[in-house]
Amino acid sequence: MSWLTNRPQATDSIQLYSMGLNKTVLLVGLGNLGAEYDLTRHNVGFYALDAFVEATEEMSAWTDKKDFKCHLSSGQLGETRVIAIKPTTFMNLSGEAVQAAAAFYKIAAGSIVVIHDELDVDFGQIRLRMGGSSAGHNGIKSVSKHLGEEYGRIRIGVGPKTPEQIDSADFVLQKFSAAEQGHLPALSRETNAILNEYVYGGQLPHDTRSFIV
Repeated sequence: MSWLTNRPQATDSIQLYSMGLNKTVLLVGLGNLGAEYDLTRHNVGFYALDAFVEATEEMSAWTDKKDFKCHLSSGQLGETRVIAIKPTTFMNLSGEAVQAAAAFYKIAAGSIVVIHDELDVDFGQIRLRMGGSSAGHNGIKSVSKHLGEEYGRIRIGVGPKTPEQIDSADFVLQKFSAAEQGHLPALSRETNAILNEYVYGGQLPHDTRSFIV
């Protein structure tokens, strides 16, 4: 099931750093840097944002911004300037990178969307909301410490925890199962659709999406 919206075509007349831009948004994927964390549940925010940047020709290649403590990509999509970042601080200090990028580009919390794993949501679902508590997620806890709570969330389900007795931290640091990895392309298509709706529509939808048909 897909809600992919048609993306307007970019024109050569649009300059990426033009002073006349109407809006700038910040997209943040949460995860831990390092090959050992690839395809782990806790890195699904990195995975989803990587897929968006790769699929969106207007977005630049990732660059290492040491002063912002992140990897950064940017692009002009329609009337919206998009800044995408992946913090290099490790999950628990993600807010440092988000605050640095938001301050430099003068982006208010209401124009920031963070993509992250959510243990309380079943795998196969994505829940969207503006604001709210961290629900125990250390990356979100760090972002909220630096920004307050009034920013958007794309919460990608990685639950339920199995076996039940496993520590939550150990579970999210495991790699997705082979069956789950088979569904990750559908996940990336759905998150791309949501991000396009947000960039071109100006608001984060308030609903639950399914990425397993």
